[in-house]
Order: sequence, then C-alpha cells, then structure tokens
Amino acid sequence: MTTDAETAKTGHNSGDQPGEVVWERWTKKRTFVRALEGTYGELMSELFSQPRVYHTRDLKWKGGPQNFGKKVINPQAVKVAQSIETHIDVFAPGGYGQKHGHMNSAVFFVLKGKGHDIHDGKRLDWETGDALIVENGCVHQHISDNPDDETIVLIMKAKPLFLFMHLIFQKVVEYPPKEPVAGQEHYAPPAEL
Repeated sequence: MTTDAETAKTGHNSGDQPGEVVWERWTKKRTFVRALEGTYGELMSELFSQPRVYHTRDLKWKGGPQNFGKKVINPQAVKVAQSIETHIDVFAPGGYGQKHGHMNSAVFFVLKGKGHDIHDGKRLDWETGDALIVENGCVHQHISDNPDDETIVLIMKAKPLFLFMHLIFQKVVEYPPKEPVAGQEHYAPPAEL
C-alpha cells in the first residue's frame, strides 16, 4: 500500500491489483456531470457570475514521473462548463503516458515538443503546432520523442457529454511508467504553466 506521503510526492497510489500503481484521478471520487438545480433565473445569474479566465499556474501538477497533468476545465472544477473537459499534459524528455481508450473523441494540440501516438496499432507522428484527433473508442498512447526537452500538450474533449449519455466505457490497457526516464530522475514540469 502506498502511503499518503508517497502519494503526495509521486501523485500515485495503490490500484485494484496488488503492486499496481495508478494516478490519484483513477481512484478518487469525481464529478463528471453536475446537477442543474434552482430556478432559471438563479441558474442564469450563477452562470453569468462565473470567471472566464482560469490561470493554470494556480493549479498543481498531478502524476509523474514521466507524464504530468493539470485538469483546467471540467464540471467538477468550474461551473461554467458542463459538457467539455480541457487539461494540460507535460511529458518529461523521452516520457510517455498510459495506453488507454475511451468512448469520447479528443483533440490533442501540441504546444511544445515532438513525438508520436499509437492509435489502434498505427503510429502517428506530431510536433509543435499540430492538432491530433483521437477518435471515439480508439486505444491510444502519447509518446514524447525528444530526449532533451519536455513536451507540452493541450487536450480538449466532450467527455462529460459522453458520460451523461452513458457512453462511459474507459479502460487503461497499460498504466503509465512508475520509473522516470533514465537521466531525467529530477525532472519537474514547468512551474509557470
């Protein structure tokens, strides 16, 4: 069992299987779709009072040691979004994330770096400025190909809407690495992002 101190340090905690390590987000209770309760006027007033700018530097990085993320916009974090989720991921130089699949499609926009994805066994190369579509139901994995610099991506998806429609299948085929990339043992994602 991973201790609270280890979880705080690594972003990992114990999974369902002995020896399995998973990110905190895969085991904690989350809000995927919020209830809309109250009068129409109250709901409108609340919507118009919500901030429209969210500073990612105010959020903490989760995960590691090769792939870190910040959930920026989703129904749990903000009241202005009910059908969209947006997060920033950073890959350590040469790092990669979990191999997984989900019902919702996603747009993966590369802000910095280069790498490739594997979509249902097919390699797709990408670099800074590219937008990549992850189609519905695709088993995929994101991999940084730059051994000397980090990769930063913005991921946007209508996941809450898909979950609301009970298109909830989501599966991790291969968990993210538990060990840092060799030579990147002290890598930390950018504090200013």
